[in-house]
Amino acid sequence: MSLRLRLALLFAAGTLAVITVAGLAFLGQLRASLNAALDATLQPRAAALARQVARAKTLPLPGLGSDQQGNFSGADEVRQVLSPAGRVLSTSQAAGDRPLLTGGALRQAAGGSVTFTTAIEGERERILAIRAHRGSRTVVVLAGASTDVADAAQARARMIILAAGPPAVAVAGLGAWLLTGAALRPVARMRRRLADITEDNSGARLPVPATGDEIASLAVTMNSLLDRLQRALARQRGFVADAGHELRTPLTALKGELELAARPGRSRQALAAAVSAAADDTDRLIRLAEDLLLLARAEEGAAFLHPQRIDVSDVLSAAVGGLAAQAEAREVTLCLDADRPLPAVADPDRLRQALDNLIHNAIRHSPGGSAVEVTGHAGPRGSSLSAVIEVCDHGPGFPPEFLPHAFERFSRADPGRSRADGGAGLGLAIVAFIAHAHGGRALADNRPQGGARVRIELPAGPVPGRTAETGDEPGM
Repeated sequence: MSLRLRLALLFAAGTLAVITVAGLAFLGQLRASLNAALDATLQPRAAALARQVARAKTLPLPGLGSDQQGNFSGADEVRQVLSPAGRVLSTSQAAGDRPLLTGGALRQAAGGSVTFTTAIEGERERILAIRAHRGSRTVVVLAGASTDVADAAQARARMIILAAGPPAVAVAGLGAWLLTGAALRPVARMRRRLADITEDNSGARLPVPATGDEIASLAVTMNSLLDRLQRALARQRGFVADAGHELRTPLTALKGELELAARPGRSRQALAAAVSAAADDTDRLIRLAEDLLLLARAEEGAAFLHPQRIDVSDVLSAAVGGLAAQAEAREVTLCLDADRPLPAVADPDRLRQALDNLIHNAIRHSPGGSAVEVTGHAGPRGSSLSAVIEVCDHGPGFPPEFLPHAFERFSRADPGRSRADGGAGLGLAIVAFIAHAHGGRALADNRPQGGARVRIELPAGPVPGRTAETGDEPGM
């Protein structure tokens, strides 16, 4: 069932409920008003009858408008005199011979007055019963009037309500149908527009109505969503294109080396060199594939961390020791300055991966005879940081135009040099993803005295969305 039809039915049902409640209330008020008008006309009649009974010497009332049998004259008027026990003392022809009032109502009338409606020989009558006195005796006198006029008025009111109710319900439902259609017409246009948007025309946007209402707000929100989706699609396409370009280079080199190795007449040394070069290209492909997989998992929000309580200084020592041989081959000195202990909640393997990327980049970009400084200290007092790690070199530093894009994928400070050295522009991106996954951040800048500096800040407390493994703090 469409929203338009549901709203139309809801309006129709609401109108029916309102008409029903209002009609019943009106009929009840009309009945009460008509009864009050009848009661007002009965008051003087009952009072006159009470005075007549009070003046009578005997009952039935001879000479006071009654016939020979003691009945009041005036066959069309309901009049009756009852004893407190309910015995008929006098009655008009219209009232009949049976008492019109008995039981508790009779006792109530004997104590004051009571009004009620009853049927006499098929005719509805409104009766007023009041107390009267005949000498020292108490009697109850009753005066009545026909309710034909009141009943006719109520019947006409009911007929009008029943006749006008269904058309009013139908008009309300039709009006709701038309109004809802007009209100939802912009939504229908937006739906058709959305259906026409594909990856080939992702720049198309929804028309925003000039009404300034919720529909216009929805259109603005949908356009914002389309902007984000377009940016995500552009990033995905760029990622695929860059990944394909990066993979093509080592694959082309690997194919060429294997083709050269397959040529006849190659010496054993040439074959060994070709196999070694192919192994290097294979390692590069493996590293690139692993980096791409890590970035894809991180971007999809997959949990790739296994946090625990660690001593960051141990991870720093392991990273410096693991790259010491590479630094020595480039005539670069690795210097470590770290607090002990330096507790934090982190994934030691991923933190080591980030440090290896930073130290490896610093070694590659450091001139011979210089030093790469690796430091680790607790966060400033009163801050929310548990550990701050910095890797600094004495090389040329980052180009100023590169710094805003330092942590973007496939971003290189010097594309030609990075590719020659085997870099794919993913190292700093992985560092940023790992720091962000820990709830921290990565920063890059140039030192005033020269050289690049990259900073990792780890927050205190557990990793967001993960519960750290319990255990003693290392070294504590």
